[in-house]
Amino acid sequence: MQYVRDMSKAAKTPRATSTPDSPESSAGTRAAAQRLKMRRELAAAAMELFATKGYEATTVDEIAAAAGVARRTFFRHFRSKEEAIFPDHDDTLVRAEAVLNAASPHEHPLDTVCRGIKEVMKMYAGSPAVSVARYRLTREVPTLREREIASVARYERLFTRYLLGHFDERDHHDGNDDPLLAEVAASAVVTAHNHVLRRWLRAGGQGDVEAQLDHAFAIVRETFGSGIGARPAAPGGPAASEPAAPAPAVPSGPAATASTTGDVVVAVARTDASLDEVMRTIQEALKKG
Repeated sequence: MQYVRDMSKAAKTPRATSTPDSPESSAGTRAAAQRLKMRRELAAAAMELFATKGYEATTVDEIAAAAGVARRTFFRHFRSKEEAIFPDHDDTLVRAEAVLNAASPHEHPLDTVCRGIKEVMKMYAGSPAVSVARYRLTREVPTLREREIASVARYERLFTRYLLGHFDERDHHDGNDDPLLAEVAASAVVTAHNHVLRRWLRAGGQGDVEAQLDHAFAIVRETFGSGIGARPAAPGGPAASEPAAPAPAVPSGPAATASTTGDVVVAVARTDASLDEVMRTIQEALKKG
């Protein structure tokens, strides 16, 4: 496995436009802030109407009126009413990509991806009450659940591309499992985030979600870190591929099973299975494969 240490080859180079203090940059920042403010106001109006009238009975015209804007203004920001309850996903995806693009060439790529997805958690943790209400609503409305799944898939594709960018493309050939490992690792990061987020939302947005997320990422790092971009240990210190806090051993059981079929690992787990158990089951399946 050849880790690409030259980040200029692995990450996109931000386009040089205007300096941070230029009038063009300031105007663009203000416009972006106003855009996000309006999207959040529309989302708040939609959430309130969904809660009082029901999702199906609420119309776009009612959402726009509740936010004090015209129907055409609504459609400048959202394509449909189901999209209106996820006002921050586009901006969060941009922030997550910015984290990847600005990463140090000495940082382990899996650590970079974990930092990137923390931007998603910040979005939810910034407004716990709204996030909890939205979570409950998506459980009740299949259309909204599908929209949420599509948003998660966008993050997963971003992180998969990033991890794949840290392998030498010339080394992609039959029998090389690096691309598979990158995709599985990206899925694991997203799964770890979603597991912690779902548990936090079910608890009503209570608890130290950042500490829970760090613990989950330590498990992912322990499971996949040694195979992705591992670098030698610093003098007198641990290897960079070692996790900050090893996860406690959790015996596998019927709550999670995994099997290998060719170059694919298939894992099945109950929704109440612990993250430790799921990750350990996948790790054992990869070793057997």
